[in-house]
Amino acid sequence: PALGSSIHYSASADRLRKLLQEGPLKLTDLREAPEKFFAAHSVLSEYATQVGPGFGIRFTVQFNLFAGTIIALGNSQQVAALSEMQASGKLGCFCLTEKLAGVNSGLVVNTTCTWDESKQMFLLDCPDAGAYKNWISQGLSADLAVVIANLIVKGKPKGPHGFLMKLREDGQLVSGVTAKDMGDKTIGNDLDNAEISFSKVWLPKDALLDKYAGIQGGEYVQKEKGVSNMDMIGQRLYTGRTVIAGSTLVFARSLYRSAKNYADNKKCWSPQGGMSLSSVPQLAHLYAQTDKELSRVEALSRVVESKLCECLRNDKIPDNKLVEMVAVLKVKAIETSISTCFKLKQELGSYALMGGTGFEKLDYLQCCKFAEGDSRILMQKLTRDRLQAFAKSPSGEGKEAEACMKLGMSLKSGGKQAWNDNFELVYGIADMVMERIVNEANPQASL
Repeated sequence: PALGSSIHYSASADRLRKLLQEGPLKLTDLREAPEKFFAAHSVLSEYATQVGPGFGIRFTVQFNLFAGTIIALGNSQQVAALSEMQASGKLGCFCLTEKLAGVNSGLVVNTTCTWDESKQMFLLDCPDAGAYKNWISQGLSADLAVVIANLIVKGKPKGPHGFLMKLREDGQLVSGVTAKDMGDKTIGNDLDNAEISFSKVWLPKDALLDKYAGIQGGEYVQKEKGVSNMDMIGQRLYTGRTVIAGSTLVFARSLYRSAKNYADNKKCWSPQGGMSLSSVPQLAHLYAQTDKELSRVEALSRVVESKLCECLRNDKIPDNKLVEMVAVLKVKAIETSISTCFKLKQELGSYALMGGTGFEKLDYLQCCKFAEGDSRILMQKLTRDRLQAFAKSPSGEGKEAEACMKLGMSLKSGGKQAWNDNFELVYGIADMVMERIVNEANPQASL
C-alpha cells in the first residue's frame, strides 16, 4: 500500500528498478520457476483494491511481456543478457498494440522491419500513424523495448517478429523514436502508457530475436520446423491472460472481504433491536452466491496455471485445448468479477461511495477486460473454433450443437455478413462453450 496510486509514474518505475536489483525474483523465473511469477502477481493483486492496477501491470510487463518474449524468442546470448539488465535495473516495454489495430482488431502488425543486406542491419519504421504503437505500458520510462514488427526480407513479408532495441540512452530517446503520454486515466496513473512511433530507425543484426528464425547468408531461415515466432509471441499473451484473470478474482475476493468486514460491524435498526448489515437477506444471499461463482472460476484458474507452468518450464507451445481454456478463463474471470462487484456495490448504500473502500478502484476490472485480449474478441474466437470443429465432426448435445448448426446454416446462406447479423448467437455459443469448460474444471460442483 505504501506504493500508492497517486505517485508519479517515474517514482513507480524507480520502485521496479529497485525490485529488479534486489532480486527476490529473476527475469528468467518465467521459465525456470514460473510458479514464483504467478505467486508474485497474486500477491500484488491483493493490494489492487487499495492502490489500483498500476504497479501490478508494470510488474507483468517487465517479467512476462518484455523478459518473457526474450526468453521465448531469443538465442542463448540474448537470454543471458537478461542477467545484466536485471543487475543494472534496466526497464523494458513491449511494443505490440498499434493505433489502428487495438483490442477490437485482433493481432494485426503494420510496423515494418526491413533487412538491408548491404548494411547488415534492419530498418524499423511505422509506415503511417495507424502503425504507431499504442497504450504501451512503461513506454515513458523504459530503457529497452521488445518491438513486434513485420519482418521484410528481399521485399517479401515474413510475418511478425520480435526485435530487442535500446529505446533510450542516458534517459533520452534514441534517434527516430518518439513517445507521447496517452493522457490522464480514470485509474492507474502511476503507470505510464505511451504512444510510440519509429521513423527509419536502424537496428543491428543481433536485434532480431532469432531462436527460431533469422537471417543467414542474406536469406530468411526458419531454424526449427513447426514453430513460428507468432506462436511464441502468443505464449506471452496466454501467460498474461492467465495472470490478469487471476488478478480479477483476487480483486473481487478482496473487495468482498473488506466490504463484509464493514457490513458485519454496521448496525441497522430492526423491530427486534440492532442487526448487522450483513444479515440483511439479499446481502447474505449475494455473499453465498458470489462465493460459489468465484470458486468455480478459481478451479479453472488452478488447472490452467498448472498446465501453463508445465509448458513454460519445458518451452512447449500450449495445445489447442489449453489455448481455449486460457481464453475461457480470462473472459469468465473478468466478467464474473465485474458482475459480482457491481452487485455488491448496489447493496451497500453510501459506503460504496466512500474513498478507500475499494469501490473507487472498480475501473481496474475495466482495464483488465480489454488488456491482452478483449472479452468480445476472445468470445468470437471461441465460437469460430467451435464452429470449425463442428463442421469437421458434428458433435455435442443439446443447445450447443443446435446453435452451431443454426449459425453454420446462416453462414452458408448469408456469407460473412451473417456473422454480424447473428452476433447474439455468436456470443451465445461462446457462453455455452465457456460454461462447459468451467464445468469440466468443476466435476463435483455446479451452480
